[in-house]
Amino acid sequence: MSFRIQPQPPARPNRCQLFGPGSRPAIFEKMAASAADVINLDLEDSVAPSDKDSARRNVIQAIGDIDWGNKTLSVRINGLDTPFWYRDVVDLLENASERLDQIMIPKVGCAADIYAVDALVTAVERAKGRTKPIAFEVIIESAAGIAHVEEIAAASPRLQAMSLGAADFAASMGMQTTGIGGTQANYYMLHEGAKYWSDPWHWAQTAIVAACRTHGVLPVDGPFGDFSDDEGFRAQALRSATLGMVGKWAIHPKQVALANEVFTPSEAAVTEAREILAAMEAAKAKGEGATVYKGRLVDIASIKQAEVIVRQAEMIAAE
Repeated sequence: MSFRIQPQPPARPNRCQLFGPGSRPAIFEKMAASAADVINLDLEDSVAPSDKDSARRNVIQAIGDIDWGNKTLSVRINGLDTPFWYRDVVDLLENASERLDQIMIPKVGCAADIYAVDALVTAVERAKGRTKPIAFEVIIESAAGIAHVEEIAAASPRLQAMSLGAADFAASMGMQTTGIGGTQANYYMLHEGAKYWSDPWHWAQTAIVAACRTHGVLPVDGPFGDFSDDEGFRAQALRSATLGMVGKWAIHPKQVALANEVFTPSEAAVTEAREILAAMEAAKAKGEGATVYKGRLVDIASIKQAEVIVRQAEMIAAE
């Protein structure tokens, strides 16, 4: 173990991030009333170029006018390769209320991208006397982004979360698919004539989780495009949760409940985790570093695993 202690990520629920276009203000109230932990008002991919200015105005007004409860309120700005992003940042921070929690930065390719946005955000905050620092979430959706994922995770103290954007990532990597997340028909192995489908996103998710956990950032799984496929969504979310991700995007309201279900530790899992902690306390009292729980060995490492589940459950319950 390194003598540098692994930092804890922000202690906030992030089971589901619900997205909605800034060009559709009629849905903002419904988003606020949803069970999502994070609301992402979008100025990027879901907004046509001709609607960018009006969408930005809609979002700025809604930030102050709508009761968002205790949700994390985030706005996805346009990419740094567009002429829109600087105006997104300036207008948001000059005109939106301090209810805004976070800016989501898409298509991040290197740490310098974060530096550029951070410098602009810091300048506007100081000029306007904003007292609540804006947090960042970034989306890894390119070959450059995944190649530089660790330097991106360490790029700014504002950074709180990192997501995988499957569609643009697939395009950047030259993957032969039009699917957004999930299993892919042609990505399979054969064993004795039977097909077994593996997960083409697994390695990228693992890289993101490792970078995030190294630097105290929340790792989040991105979109699942087929919102008619509940079981496909659940399967990918379960894989992501098992790998260490804390939540998933919802591009349709029906996906909110699915994400919350998967990323909320079950009662059985919490009970088992508490029992493991109790068993290890009893073992320590006897001067033992390990014990047997339900026929399997548990030790000091088991305490850390169990504590992850208990902390997550307690944080969600507190909300």
